Amino acid sequence: MDWFIAAVGWYITLFVLGFGFLPLTRTFFSSWHDQGYPFAKTIAILVISYALFIFGSLHVLPFAWPSIAVVTIALFGLNFFLFRKKKGGLNLRLLLFEEFLFLISFFFLVYTRGQEPSVRGLEKFMDFGFMNSILRSKFFPPIDMWLSGTAVQPQGFPINYYYFGHLTGAFLIKLNAVPPAIGYNLILATIFAQGITLAFSLCSNLIYLFEKFVHKARKINMWLVSLFGLIGSYIINLGGNLHTVYLFSKGYLNEKPVPFWEILSMYNPAKYWYPNATRFIPFTIHEFPSYSYVVADLHGHVFDIPFVLLTISLLVVFLLRKDVKREAVKKITAKSSWWEKYRALDATYYISFAILFGFLTAIHYMTNAFDGPIYLLLVALVFLIYHGLSLTFLIGILMVLLFSLIFSLPFSLNFAPFASGIGVNCSPDALVNMKRLGPFLFEKGNCQISPIYMLFILWGFFAINFVLFLFLALRQHKTKKKKSYNFVSVFVFCLFVLGFFLILIPEFFYIKDIYPAHFRANTMFKLGYQAFIMMGVASTFVFYLIWSSKGVTRYILKAFFLIPFFLVFLYPFFSFPSYYGKYDKKPNLQGDTWLALDFPEDREIVDYLNTHIQGQPVTLEAHGDSYTDYARVSAYTGLPTIAGWWVHEWLWRGSPRVVGERIPDITNIYESSDLKATKMLLEKYNVTYVVISHFEKERFKSLNKEKFEQIGTKIFESKNKNGAIYQVKLD
Repeated sequence: MDWFIAAVGWYITLFVLGFGFLPLTRTFFSSWHDQGYPFAKTIAILVISYALFIFGSLHVLPFAWPSIAVVTIALFGLNFFLFRKKKGGLNLRLLLFEEFLFLISFFFLVYTRGQEPSVRGLEKFMDFGFMNSILRSKFFPPIDMWLSGTAVQPQGFPINYYYFGHLTGAFLIKLNAVPPAIGYNLILATIFAQGITLAFSLCSNLIYLFEKFVHKARKINMWLVSLFGLIGSYIINLGGNLHTVYLFSKGYLNEKPVPFWEILSMYNPAKYWYPNATRFIPFTIHEFPSYSYVVADLHGHVFDIPFVLLTISLLVVFLLRKDVKREAVKKITAKSSWWEKYRALDATYYISFAILFGFLTAIHYMTNAFDGPIYLLLVALVFLIYHGLSLTFLIGILMVLLFSLIFSLPFSLNFAPFASGIGVNCSPDALVNMKRLGPFLFEKGNCQISPIYMLFILWGFFAINFVLFLFLALRQHKTKKKKSYNFVSVFVFCLFVLGFFLILIPEFFYIKDIYPAHFRANTMFKLGYQAFIMMGVASTFVFYLIWSSKGVTRYILKAFFLIPFFLVFLYPFFSFPSYYGKYDKKPNLQGDTWLALDFPEDREIVDYLNTHIQGQPVTLEAHGDSYTDYARVSAYTGLPTIAGWWVHEWLWRGSPRVVGERIPDITNIYESSDLKATKMLLEKYNVTYVVISHFEKERFKSLNKEKFEQIGTKIFESKNKNGAIYQVKLD
């Protein structure tokens, strides 16, 4: 029951964190029927992690357990001192339900990951390596585990990636004092449980606030509100797209999709392969949260899910104030003093939220770079609703941008964006001859147009809901005798509009990276991921409008919603079993179990280094291609090696030469019989330890391991004699 004990201890820590930040959470969400209770854990993780990030960047406090304890206790104290509220006001029954929802969601994914806990495959090595490097860091920025320093730069190179989410994961691992290989899986379960409960709170409160402030005379059915909260939570976190229509087809070869109507058949699940829903349009990626939870890569877009839901929710809180402001502005007269005008315009409130959204924009940027500008744009839309196109609106947006730059400055000082320009899809020949105009690139041959039916398969559920929303809004507008402001409907409209705008961008533009054939894949992926979340929230509200509408047409509208929803609903029933099997194994959260089974000598080497080696001395291992098992020691220990995954470093550093120029040196270190030359190369990269195991023997056919006995000392050898660590002695 080790897995269960570790999960329970982790959950208790999360509960305490949430309780410590409940006063601040209630201050923000005082108008919500649950007072934002599920957001307390997310706010706690966010604020404490950011404080540790700032202290570590300024070299004030090291990233160590005592510092974490001091910062956490201090922030708990500030919460209860500055934001304490009167007793009462909490719906304990609802809070217990939300906590239970978090608990079962958390343990569902804990048990699921327990069926296949391996931190292996896809890009898990990258994410795990980042967290292990952060865990070994005393101060920030953390160093890149796949590009060691040199004699010129002995301290190493900073991670050139958006790693703040990984820092929050490292914070939870250090706080709970669990092995990172277990912590990795518990982090994923935590994000999933946050996603479920935060989406529930957001969707249910959108409906609650709509009923409370728009239909003031109507009694609110809280059971119905909660039901739609659960539906919204399912759509956002577990739902797929219309690609499951291929369950009723003969299937198609991966990366060679066929229109579904050409291969329709009876129900045929054996021919369905769930990743195709995320790679349907050739040469592109269009993932969504449900797929992320299945494959379990802890990328920035996954870490950002709770923070994204927090930002969207706070925008709802912000807009709620507009009704109050409108009434106050009506009372302003020519004789009103400047202070009365200031209070009526709600300037303090506006400024406070501008700073808050500046902070959250910085968090999005540091967690998943694309999300920074995406949510800056959403904030701009909401500010436009709040103040109209005015000087106040412009000042507010400039403040958000300014504070986002300030809050992200410690990260930005050590981060070089790896986008080299904005490509124009299908550039005409006249522009191709120009090649470039400012940031815009016109590249010959880069022309990919998404077929309409494919776009509909991916986004048809949301498109149908947007049409239904417009129909209902237009009908309400015609039947209303008196026009009234409905901030919920306006906000939902913004989510739909921005969502479809993000989907359309890759049809015209792409962010230039290193991938030739998949030149717009990352752009479509990053923008579409956020569009899915936004429009998942919006679609839940549409379904509620349909459900609560009157007349015969509501039955027709329900059919229009429920038929595509059924296809969206089906996805996790095939994706999870496909990846994790029949759920008939004894759970195990040890993410390095595969290493013990396949390469036991490597497991012993990793354990030795993690147990006996402090700091981050350079530890040489074989280099290798991306998405392989090479660079496993650096990924599992956070100890830098001379060169890790080649293509990833190429992407992060902007040139293949960064790793390419090091490969001959690594080869010579392992194969050369020249002791002097070997020592010079070891000194060049400040190597302290050399690993020789299965992958080194596989990579270097002329491996000369005897020389390391002459220029170093064997400090460890595996039980099967197939792996060893040498500590080299240099001048």
